[in-house]
Amino acid sequence: MKRIGLLSDTHSCYDPRYALHFADCDEVWHAGDVGDAALLRRVQELAPVVRAVRGNIDHGEVARLLPSLLHFRVEDVDVLLTHIAGYPGRYAPGFRAVLESKRPRLLVAGHSHILKVMPDPAFDLLYINPGAAGVHGWQKVRTLVRFTIDGPDIRDLEVIELGKQYTP
Repeated sequence: MKRIGLLSDTHSCYDPRYALHFADCDEVWHAGDVGDAALLRRVQELAPVVRAVRGNIDHGEVARLLPSLLHFRVEDVDVLLTHIAGYPGRYAPGFRAVLESKRPRLLVAGHSHILKVMPDPAFDLLYINPGAAGVHGWQKVRTLVRFTIDGPDIRDLEVIELGKQYTP
C-alpha cells in the first residue's frame, strides 16, 4: 500500500502546508509547471520518492532535470504522469496515441488549473488533475490531492483546499 501526494502548477510557489498535508505520503508526484529548481528541491524533500514532470513554463535547469512524461508502476497500477494531456473525451492532439501505446490505469496531468477526477471508460483508466497548488493563474482555490494505491485499487482520494493566496 502506498500513500500518494499529488500537486501541480506550483509556478515557483512553495507553501509549507505541502509538507503538512504530505507528511504521511510514501510518494509525492508533481504534474508540471514546477517553476524553478529551488521549488523542485523543496518538493524533493517531501517524501522518500518524488516523481515530477516538466510543464510548459519550465525552462532552464528544471527542463533539463525533468522529462515531459513518466510511465511507471506503483503496486499493481500503471501510471502515466504528464503536464498537458487534455482530459477524457477531450485529449490534447496526439495524446490518444500515447494512451493506446502505454495503456495506463491512472493518468495524472496538470496544466488546466482545474481540479478534475473522472473515469475514462474508453481507456479503462482514472484521470486525475489536482488543480493548481501555486498562486499564479485564474483558479479561485489552490488544491492538492492525496490518495492511496493498494494493489490494483486507487482509493481514499482526498481534495485539500489551500485558499486562493499564500503569503509567507
